[in-house]
Amino acid sequence: MTSHDERQYFLDYFYNTATQQDKKMEESKRQKQVAQLVMEEMGSILLKEGLNMFKGGMVSISKVSMTPDLLEARIYLSLFQMENDEEVLEEFESRNKEIRKSLGDRLRNQLRRIPLLRFYKDDTLDHVFKMEALFDKINQERKDSTDKDNS
Repeated sequence: MTSHDERQYFLDYFYNTATQQDKKMEESKRQKQVAQLVMEEMGSILLKEGLNMFKGGMVSISKVSMTPDLLEARIYLSLFQMENDEEVLEEFESRNKEIRKSLGDRLRNQLRRIPLLRFYKDDTLDHVFKMEALFDKINQERKDSTDKDNS
């Protein structure tokens, strides 16, 4: 094998591996349907149980994803103006059985098995705020440099 052939072989291998991983990670139609159903019902449960407001901050569900076997729901919580994010996640984990039972009462006619609930912090808002701060800093630096050039 020449070095060009070896290079092409490795490129093909890595491309095919990445393509296979993308196919594995894509959710099926049923996964998306169940995730949407769980998300809607969890939103109602949060309101009913009073979990949407926690110590002066706000909690909302930003995303729900299901495992392929539909036995686990990964629930991503968006936390706004929270002092201690870990405390919120601990509260949800401590009330996991209670929340799952409420979910089961609502979904028992639509699902054979109620999925296990796993709660995660969705840091999309944090990322957005950091990006906005960076853009503001860049704009300020541009403004300062144009002011110096004009002086």
